[in-house]
Amino acid sequence: MKIAFAGKGGVGKTSLAAWTADLLARQGKTVWMVDADTALSLGQASGLAADELPEPLARRADLVRERIHAGGFLDLNPDVGDLPETLAVDVPLGGPAQNGATPGRKRLIVMGALTNAGGGCACDANALLKALLAHIVMDRDEWVLVDLEAGVEHLGRGTVAHVDGLVVVSEPSMRSLMTGAEVGRMASELGLENQVLAVNRYAGGQIPDLPGLPQRSVRIAPLPGLMERQMTDASVLSLPEADAADAAAERILALLMEQDGVMEQDGAKDEVSGRKAAP
Repeated sequence: MKIAFAGKGGVGKTSLAAWTADLLARQGKTVWMVDADTALSLGQASGLAADELPEPLARRADLVRERIHAGGFLDLNPDVGDLPETLAVDVPLGGPAQNGATPGRKRLIVMGALTNAGGGCACDANALLKALLAHIVMDRDEWVLVDLEAGVEHLGRGTVAHVDGLVVVSEPSMRSLMTGAEVGRMASELGLENQVLAVNRYAGGQIPDLPGLPQRSVRIAPLPGLMERQMTDASVLSLPEADAADAAAERILALLMEQDGVMEQDGAKDEVSGRKAAP
């Protein structure tokens, strides 16, 4: 299954992507983690030190020349099938495997800036970035989690059509929810209807019914251990509230897989606090 995470900056989408990838790997799944956010923080959120992060593809001028200008001609549809294994680094699990499963494998690829081809960008690098992202999303028969910037339009219509689900992450604030509604609306226009709203740091109150905002939601209570950790450590794994993080990821996966036809589960809304979510 291929899942994208999007939302306004600072709402916790990278944390949620890291929790979900770690849960899947501890369940024995093979997971590709794609950092397509210019903040480039998914690796450190997953426990990697700064010097352990892979070099962003956008900075690999050698690969850009080799793949985009192969044979002396401009190739905007380059062969990138070997690049995931070449560019990825392994990411350690944040805890033990679940229920006796054989631990899976997490691998991280850092894309770098995905730029607008009409905005004066380095279009050669941009073409390689888009080709690799499309390959991972469309051609890899494994779990793929993509940490996006706000919006999904930079993926292009062909890639979005092959993403199985979108997690729109928001804080319980009108500005953040309005951004989430815009993300949801754009995704729907591109054909991606399997969406879940994750309201992070939720402490109560009615979530407004904004046009475009995903109707199915998971509400995640504030996690004091995470707030304290963030002052000294970039990792969001192995928290005191690890059960709550797992419960949030499990509920989101259940809702996405339900609509994708993978499983069936009653109920469309859930609230996740410091305890395991009720079934």
